[in-house]
Amino acid sequence: MKQSSKLSCAWLFSTHAVGKWHVGFYKKEYLPTSRGFDSYYGYLTGSEDYFKHSRCYGGYCGMDLRENTKPASADGKYSTHLFSEKVNNIVNNHNSDQPLFIYLPFQAVHSPLQVPEEYVIPYNNIKDRNRRLYAGMVSAMDEAIGNITQTFKQKGLWNNTLLVFSTDNGGQILSGGNNWPLRGWKASLWEGGMRGVGFVHGNMLKNKGTSSKELMHVTDWYPTLVGLAGGDLNGTKPLDGYDQWKTISEGIESPRKVLLHNIDPLFHRVGEPAYNGTFDSRVRAAIRYKDWKLITGNPGNGSWIPEPTSHLSAIHQYESEKKNLWLFNIAEDPNEHIDLSNKYPDIVKTMLDMLQGFNNTAVPCRYPKEDRRGNPDLLGGYWGPWM
Repeated sequence: MKQSSKLSCAWLFSTHAVGKWHVGFYKKEYLPTSRGFDSYYGYLTGSEDYFKHSRCYGGYCGMDLRENTKPASADGKYSTHLFSEKVNNIVNNHNSDQPLFIYLPFQAVHSPLQVPEEYVIPYNNIKDRNRRLYAGMVSAMDEAIGNITQTFKQKGLWNNTLLVFSTDNGGQILSGGNNWPLRGWKASLWEGGMRGVGFVHGNMLKNKGTSSKELMHVTDWYPTLVGLAGGDLNGTKPLDGYDQWKTISEGIESPRKVLLHNIDPLFHRVGEPAYNGTFDSRVRAAIRYKDWKLITGNPGNGSWIPEPTSHLSAIHQYESEKKNLWLFNIAEDPNEHIDLSNKYPDIVKTMLDMLQGFNNTAVPCRYPKEDRRGNPDLLGGYWGPWM
């Protein structure tokens, strides 16, 4: 949220962020407490040691744990336990007359694969080491969520609480994750890399115990939650997101018909442009339009990798190194086996035009060179703002 953004809500919420930040910190105004949160406890970079709370990157090493804007210390405390205990403290000390919002991005189950041994023992039957550790990390997180749920109940808040649980990307097969039978994995443009799963729990849901395959994007959460909280978006800049509450709660059709997955002009280009006068198919990109998904450029490894404890074999599809265009009907072919780009050229052109429309209004990429002033050695041994 921009510092200048103003929301008109029926109540003034108490807002707290606990866990991973990873959306910028080179200036203090980019820290969570300058972005709408009353308090923050967690780490600023993308990953770190679960026990030492330290991170090495680009030849620099430093601690990465903060309470609000100040460096903190919790050496030896497993982050899943650390963050859940922090949330429990927030809930226990909260004034129940005031509405409460908590954002809890756990470090788990991101690499490195680390977890106390007690959580691994139940999975000693899993021969694959990464998968075994990953299972233990999931169990530790599951326990933490259960403890938080119990705290909400003891505080008398649970019956009026909406819980949103969601992933942020597909599993990383090199670090215990798995997406079978979906194609690809984290950092690719295949469904295994981008499709998010999750659930919503709360008494305010009208249709409980149902599932949905309607289109929804991460940008939709903001207007959805603001609307549910009784607020409005007057004064904000035009948003990419839609209010999806009726889709979630009542099962109505999603207001979203188009979903931009990615446009990455900095990624190396592949092949030749498929068509003139529209989006350059050499550029790495992906977009959904209703049931259709178009991929251009280099989408990343497109193999289908089974769960490592299964007896199934990986499926590898070898294609020309110059191929840069794929079209799938995700409703009929969610695992992306059948490329329909040659069969439906009109749909391809329509979706390329959509990509071009997004590209025309995109903010130009800015990828600055390494700034040595960010070296933790110059900042008291911690990763943090340096400007």
